[in-house]
Amino acid sequence: MWVYADIKGRMPAVGRDPTHLKILPAAMIVIGETVEDAKAKRAKLDSLVHYDSAIASLSIALGHDASGFDPDAPLPDNIPDTNASKSGRAQVLRLAEQEKLTVRQLAQRYGGYAGLAFIGMPETISDEMETWLIEQAADGFTCVFPFLPQGLDDVTEKLLPELQRRGLFRRDYEGSTLREHLSLPRPANRFFA
Repeated sequence: MWVYADIKGRMPAVGRDPTHLKILPAAMIVIGETVEDAKAKRAKLDSLVHYDSAIASLSIALGHDASGFDPDAPLPDNIPDTNASKSGRAQVLRLAEQEKLTVRQLAQRYGGYAGLAFIGMPETISDEMETWLIEQAADGFTCVFPFLPQGLDDVTEKLLPELQRRGLFRRDYEGSTLREHLSLPRPANRFFA
């Protein structure tokens, strides 16, 4: 939320209306019949990442060579601190703890898609998205599909109807351009009247 507020708060200083900037984080969406089903789909996707590539990605995120860690054990507690990204490292440690991931699972997550992800049923994903919108952490989302065409079909046939039911997604397009769909005014052309 603080990133959203910070960015929007900078707009008046440059003469811009904060509502004219839309913050749309990329979010991978994996939909299942149950939350467990969706998590299993995500785990399957993560498992497809080659371990050598995955462990290299984890090493970068940790700022420490993780290739010597036991792949089937949790992360060691005594990973030396480095000058690498402190927030990135903290995110890795938090994810490992929250989801109780092994080094292999964590590495495969970082070797695949480690960004924002909504994993669950249409109702649970809608709950999370609604929270982001209500708490002003985002103006919307740029959907990342883990596989095609089923991932796209899941979003359009299952998630969007739930978002529409809640009034969180439009039912019709009023305009013909992306600018109009996002309710953004056309700026004056400084070169031509």
